[in-house]
This record gives sequence, structure tokens and C-alpha cells, in this order.
Amino acid sequence: MTAFATETVPVRLYQAHSRPAWRRILLTREAAIIGILALVIVVALASVPSFDSPLTVTYLLRDLAPILLIALPMTLIIITEEIDLSVASIVGLSSVMTGILTQAGLPFPVAAVLAIVVGTVAGAFNGFLVTVVGLPSLAVTIGTLALFRGIAVGLLGTTAITDFPEEWTDLAKANIPGTPIPMIMIPFVVLAIVFAVVLHFTPFGRSLYAIGLNKEAAHFSGIDVGRTKFTLFVLSGAMSGFAGVYFTLLYSNARGDNATGMELQIIAAVLLGGVSIFGGRGALHGVIAGVLLIGTLGSALRLAGVTSDIINVITGVLLILSVVSASLLAWLQKRRVAAIGKRRGKRAAERAATANPTQ
Repeated sequence: MTAFATETVPVRLYQAHSRPAWRRILLTREAAIIGILALVIVVALASVPSFDSPLTVTYLLRDLAPILLIALPMTLIIITEEIDLSVASIVGLSSVMTGILTQAGLPFPVAAVLAIVVGTVAGAFNGFLVTVVGLPSLAVTIGTLALFRGIAVGLLGTTAITDFPEEWTDLAKANIPGTPIPMIMIPFVVLAIVFAVVLHFTPFGRSLYAIGLNKEAAHFSGIDVGRTKFTLFVLSGAMSGFAGVYFTLLYSNARGDNATGMELQIIAAVLLGGVSIFGGRGALHGVIAGVLLIGTLGSALRLAGVTSDIINVITGVLLILSVVSASLLAWLQKRRVAAIGKRRGKRAAERAATANPTQ
């Protein structure tokens, strides 16, 4: 008789659908973040001066718009157990390209489209290094973070371009008529709906979770892992390019150091919103709530007179707690599943002993 040795690959299982529907909806990290966001808003409205001003809502959403936009593809990337740390540098690079091309005399729409193309190419470069060359995304995007930022700063040096068509800067700062909500929220909502439908209701979205849970199993089930990840990095670059154009118009300023540090805010919000840093888990509504929670908390604290250093500390603590809590919940879930299996095995052994008593 011939024995065949097989190599077993550890598989992480996603247990969410083993629970009743009401528990899957209400007893989740996403629901908890939404609840905390609502609590922060209520407390801020009751205790922070001027927090209920329409201007507060306007400036808050304007500032959060680039983060919200980039958080959409970042969510998909982290679900596949990858990461993109170069997004803020792509924002800066596309901002510089917008300024240079506009200054060169190109019509602003053409300059904006070319700047988005530059962001898309930068994302494709990241995707090529990760999926074709086979380098870790963490190492790749740390390198391109410095590379793209260096190119942006090198193109303009310490100077800034501030001369942009007034009709476009006014549009970037405009609100939806009769509301304090910026116009930029319209394309964001449309994009958020598209990303949510793709992630949660299409085979492509399900393939992202499969890749994050176990890329080897996903590959053998017919998913093109490399092409899927490459597509996500291209999307990330394109969205970062679009955010860079908006950032330039909003502040009427094209500089190589625009959006420095934004990547940390984006990743913090995505993780806080319930996306697992280990891949395979997350929902877009939780991420949007995470972005709004960090932004709302920061805005309330600034209005209350808290310094930026303290706000950064609080944001860092929230990020650490989100990662630790995810790991703790996963550990508890594993213990629970193991305990249930042990009890079932014990009951099965008892039934077998009862059915076949020892003579």
C-alpha cells in the first residue's frame, strides 16, 4: 500500500454567516463605529461651541473629501491583505502636475485629466512591482511614497502655483444649493455606491474576500489573484489623482508637499472602520463611518481648544485599539469555535459509548 504525503495549507475561515442575521447586522464592529460616531456627534452638539454651525459641517466635509475618496479603493486593497502607503504622495504629485500643466496654458479640464492619468500610472507602477515582480506591497509603497513625493517636490521645489481658473476653484468650494454640504459629496456618494455594490454584491467583490482569506485557495479556485490586485492598485492611483486635483482646487495651491501624512489618516480610518489588517474582512459602510468618526472627533476637539498634538495622540490610540480589538475578537472567536468542536466531540463519544457498551 502506497502512502501519499500531502502538505496542508492553513486556512482562515470567515465565521460571520454562522450567526443569525440580526447579530450579523447589529453586533458588528461596523455597527459599533456608527454608534460611537452618533454618540460623538450628540456630545459635541451639546458641549462644543459652534459645532452645530453650518460652516462646521461644510469645512469638515471639504477636508474629509480626499480621505473619503481614497478610502474607497484602500478598503479593497487591505481586504486582499495588501496596503498602499503611497496614496498621499500620489495626491501631491497629481497636484503638482495640475499646477504645472495649467501654468503651461492647457485648459484646466485637460490638465486635470492628465493629472489623473499620472496618478493612474503611478498606481499601475505599484501594481506591477507587487503582482509581476512579486515584491511585498508594504516595502514597495514605502519606496514609492518617497519616490513620488521626491518627484513632486523636485518639479516645483519650494515654490507654489496658486493661479487657477476661478470658476473651477469656486466649484470645488461650492455647496449643494440650500445645504451646508459641499458639491464634492455628490461624486463621492456615486462612487461609494459603485464601490459598495462591486464589493458586496458581485463575484469580483467576493473574490477580494477570498484572496484576503487565503490567496492560494483563491488561485486554485480560478481567481486571477495577480490581475485582481493590479486592478486595485490602478484604482487607488486613479482615485488619488482625482483627490489631488480636488485638493489643488480647494486650497488654490499646487505644492509638492500637499497632503503629506494623509496616508496615515486614511489607513487609520479604514482599520477603525472594521477592515482587518490581515485581510478577508471589512465593509464599506464601516470605513465611511470610521473616516467621519476621526474627522468629527478632530473637529470637535479643535473647536474645544485641544491642540493638534493631543488630537494626533488620540487618533493613534484609536488606531491601536482598533487593531488590538480585531485581534482579540479573532482569538475569542477561535477559542469559541474550538470549545464548540470539543463539546460536540465529547457528546458524540458519549453517544457512541451508550450505543455500544463495553461487554
